[in-house]
Amino acid sequence: MGSKLREDLELRRERAVLATVVSDDAPDDPLAELRDLAETAGVLVVGAMQQRRSRPDPRTWFGKGKVEELAALAKELDAGVVVVDHDLSPQQLRNIEKAVERKVIDRSELILDIFANRATTREAQLQVEIAQLEYTAPRLRAMWSHLGQVVGGAPMGVGTRGPGEQQLEIDRRLVQRRLQHLRRELAEIHARSSRQVARRRAEHVVVGVVGYTNAGKSTLFNALTAGGAYADDRLFATLGTRVERWNLGGGEEAMLTDTVGFIRDLPHHLVASFRSTLEQAITAHLLLVVLDVSDPEANRRHRSVRQVLTEIGAGEVPEVVVLNKVDRLREARGEREAARILGDWGAVEPEAVAISARTGEGLDTLRDTVRSRLLGPLREVEVVLPISEGRAVDLLEKRAEVLERSYPGRGDAVRMRIRLAQAHAEQLRGVDGAVLDGRPVAEALAELWPEPVDRTASRTPPHRLLHPE
Repeated sequence: MGSKLREDLELRRERAVLATVVSDDAPDDPLAELRDLAETAGVLVVGAMQQRRSRPDPRTWFGKGKVEELAALAKELDAGVVVVDHDLSPQQLRNIEKAVERKVIDRSELILDIFANRATTREAQLQVEIAQLEYTAPRLRAMWSHLGQVVGGAPMGVGTRGPGEQQLEIDRRLVQRRLQHLRRELAEIHARSSRQVARRRAEHVVVGVVGYTNAGKSTLFNALTAGGAYADDRLFATLGTRVERWNLGGGEEAMLTDTVGFIRDLPHHLVASFRSTLEQAITAHLLLVVLDVSDPEANRRHRSVRQVLTEIGAGEVPEVVVLNKVDRLREARGEREAARILGDWGAVEPEAVAISARTGEGLDTLRDTVRSRLLGPLREVEVVLPISEGRAVDLLEKRAEVLERSYPGRGDAVRMRIRLAQAHAEQLRGVDGAVLDGRPVAEALAELWPEPVDRTASRTPPHRLLHPE
């Protein structure tokens, strides 16, 4: 293969040809995402090739004729690397490289390269290195098959002579030793992180922001909170997790978490390595699933997000679908077509909220929707409480909108006309002498809010509702 060897895994500034096998239901531009990934990695894309076939060739993924065409294309365009939009086995990798006489990387290796160059925290760096080593280990033979016996029989001193040991075996042992060290260090970080996540979840309502990479999650996070999350119009701008307070109004707040974006066919090594980071989604009380509604592939990417959520154990966490970038949708498709697209989404996701994180459109609606999901519907009610129940009175003063207030009788009770959320109303069950709309609290609750608050979506500890800090 001349000078184009796999030891040089540097992708920046390399000229690349993209290749894929497509099925009948492939998108109009099946290489669009791979092109974005390659450019994010710093590769200069100079050509592309695709083949439509029902099943890949087990030896070279592409048919024999297409492999020859790929080799000719790479040579003609002076491409130093071929990027394949699939996960290749070590044997397929070696066979294609032999045929095209160029370095070949698959989708997983490309994503790992991007993650490696974006990881800034120690945790992210450890996770990426573990994923890279786990990916590399079974491919050592394909990557360094030119290395032979380097120890046995060589004049290297006493104790080195013997039957010999292949460099491949040394490499594998070094990889396993390095993996053990990295996993121990990462486990210590994960243990601390898990304790922090558990404590945060016990003390606060946690809302997680998830979605496809480059859907605008970090921009939304910054718009809803004090900000600080790195946001950029490129894939995988965020690899770590950031947590900030989100004011929901009415004295309520949630802890909002921003985390790494998802992608189709996310390498399983990365899913495993980033499990601690993704726990932010698993342990959230509610998820904001952010979609770039201006993306023609929004439907496919929504399915990919749901698949990843299922894989990491977050498939049953309650969610609100957030249709982001409506401003771009209108610019690209026009007002009438944009309205039709949003209507189609509304038919599939009735509780979806259309927003623009960049302009602020729809953010108040999103806040009210999340507040309702976490605390239940608001009702205008009359509450009478003994004046001695100071904590309950304080709760209503801080957590409800007081419309009227009076002190009937001898002033030993307070009557309030208020707008009250269901979760707060339910906390009145334990208040002696409380009256709700002229009836005992339990009876009034059964009529006003026949459906209990979804406790999977609202786990605010009762003591925090009745005894706010």
